[in-house]
Amino acid sequence: MTNYQSDLLRLLNERGYIHQLTDAEGLDKLAATAIVPGYIGFDATAPSLHVGSLVQIMMLRRMQQSGHKPIVVMGGGTTKVGDPSGKDESRKMLSAQDIADNIASIKRIFDNFLNFGDGPTDAIIIDNAEWLDALQYVDFLRDIGPHFTINRMMTFDSVKLRLDREQPLTFLEFNYMILQAYDFLELSRRAACRLQLGGSDQWGNIVNGIELSRRMDGQQLYGLTTPLITTADGGKMGKTASGAVWLNADQLSPYDYWQFWRNTQDADVGKFLKLFTDIDLDEIARLESLQGADINEAKKILADAATAMAHGQNAATDAANTAEQTFEHGNAGGDLPVFEVNEQEISILNALVNIGFCASKGEAKRMVAGGGARIDDEQIKDAGRMITLSDCDIKISAGKKKHGLLRRA
Repeated sequence: MTNYQSDLLRLLNERGYIHQLTDAEGLDKLAATAIVPGYIGFDATAPSLHVGSLVQIMMLRRMQQSGHKPIVVMGGGTTKVGDPSGKDESRKMLSAQDIADNIASIKRIFDNFLNFGDGPTDAIIIDNAEWLDALQYVDFLRDIGPHFTINRMMTFDSVKLRLDREQPLTFLEFNYMILQAYDFLELSRRAACRLQLGGSDQWGNIVNGIELSRRMDGQQLYGLTTPLITTADGGKMGKTASGAVWLNADQLSPYDYWQFWRNTQDADVGKFLKLFTDIDLDEIARLESLQGADINEAKKILADAATAMAHGQNAATDAANTAEQTFEHGNAGGDLPVFEVNEQEISILNALVNIGFCASKGEAKRMVAGGGARIDDEQIKDAGRMITLSDCDIKISAGKKKHGLLRRA
């Protein structure tokens, strides 16, 4: 079904978010006649979410844009267990304080994408620790456990992947899918939530919640998943050679965030404009049709829009200006990463590592040998080269796209 009547499913379909729906016709009818509260859960395993979570955040934004109510569920309870979906091994266990600190940090991200408040379509944040921490475990097993069979749980990809690779799957993690199903039941009861959204790897967990609510409460709930977002070369969205593309500015600078989007492959520009910006579809069609060097203008527009949404218009403008000064005018823009040096000189290898362009001296040595290292736009061919610091900033470059400043402390 693609001829949707509701603004919600029309918008999600036009922009490429829909992969699977549990009951397309039922959800479409509900969304066309009522405000639908819908949720996505985010576990707090780090101080920031990364670009891999951005499509989920944008789906909550699309819900609000089409007149529905987004519910952000922070996994204060489920983070203590760990979602095995798509994981080859168990996650590191976090302390209660680590989880609380991570949640406080992550919450700030959503302020840039959603409007929060008490209105019918205002977003709300709920921590699933509110109900999971209070569970009486034996009572929970007695009431909820009979609705899940081990036979069926063993068929889910999150379990099969671990077993097929002969990686341990702990009993703690095995409980995760039951807890997520219980989240949906509780949200249905507490917040009249009727829809759960998530990535394609969450399909089994979502279906479990729908079935649990139907069996226990006789309530009809709905599920929607997004396709796995990959780049044109088949890579996973948000994975780069230098690590995760974080959404918090204190984890990744707005300039580096802008550069991530600017470096989008030509074939991905249209898809990413639809998924990650609010730019009109007609304008996106024009931008993705650009050829040759002109496609770079579309990439800049993508970078500006994505960065403005995550970090504000001023940060996006500063990043664009820095990039222009660096790439088009050969100057060192003011928003580049900076490494302050206490000594009068530093080796090229240490400089590349300390500014974050290389993970090790070995990698830095290979970069120099390959001709990718430059100081003030001069190619460095000697891995033993020492850089003398003065009162002026020194521009250091790794390849064509990474630039930073060395500064005397």
